[in-house]
Amino acid sequence: MLKLLNRLQDVLGSTRALDFLAPLAIRLYLVPVFWMAGTNKLASMDSTIAWFGNPDWGLGLPFPALMAWAAALTEAGGAILLLFGLATRWISIPLLITMVVAAVSVHWQHGWAAIAETPAATERLERAMAILQEHGDYTWLTEAGNFVVLNNGIEFAVTYAIMALALFFIGGGRYVSVDFWLARRFRTN
Repeated sequence: MLKLLNRLQDVLGSTRALDFLAPLAIRLYLVPVFWMAGTNKLASMDSTIAWFGNPDWGLGLPFPALMAWAAALTEAGGAILLLFGLATRWISIPLLITMVVAAVSVHWQHGWAAIAETPAATERLERAMAILQEHGDYTWLTEAGNFVVLNNGIEFAVTYAIMALALFFIGGGRYVSVDFWLARRFRTN
């Protein structure tokens, strides 16, 4: 039995030749997420700054201009760096911080779920779909996917933070990251 288990463990060990796929997949998953978040902030920076700073209808953060620019540039710039696997471990730190700040300041009050599945959300969704079926082109509206009620909980921010944390520890991966080739060329240990 022990021999069989060791053999199976060897089979698992042979997959290490493909271990570059996991960090590549994480990086490529996060690129559009951070690119859209960052470029949307940059495209409407005045309203982003106002939202970051306003305590009544926004986040009420201190230094809203600095925080808005930092978040936008971290996200957009981070997407570019992740795409190429350049400075992956370094950019993971501010991306992780950005996601923690987003989870706590924006999403915390809405609980865990990003997409609501409560009875109240289901009722609202059914009513909205009925209105759309009666007064809109429902087939056209739903041909790219179903409607959902966004709960805006911390789920997505925490997921992205965990992915950034993983990249902090494992880096951009072998073969398909600039980090790998730079380290191979210039690192001596």
